Amino acid sequence: MPNEVTPERQRKHERNTFIFLAVFLAPILSVIIVGGFGFVVWISQMLFGPPTS
Repeated sequence: MPNEVTPERQRKHERNTFIFLAVFLAPILSVIIVGGFGFVVWISQMLFGPPTS
């Protein structure tokens, strides 16, 4: 069968998926999450003023 998944193809697919997640997706998500949180803090400080003690 031509569509049969061999262990070698499975390993290659898993390695490529790991590289995509580790090199591309995780850093992009980190920047989006940290940047989004910073933006929320910035906007909230413009609306409600800086934090006071």
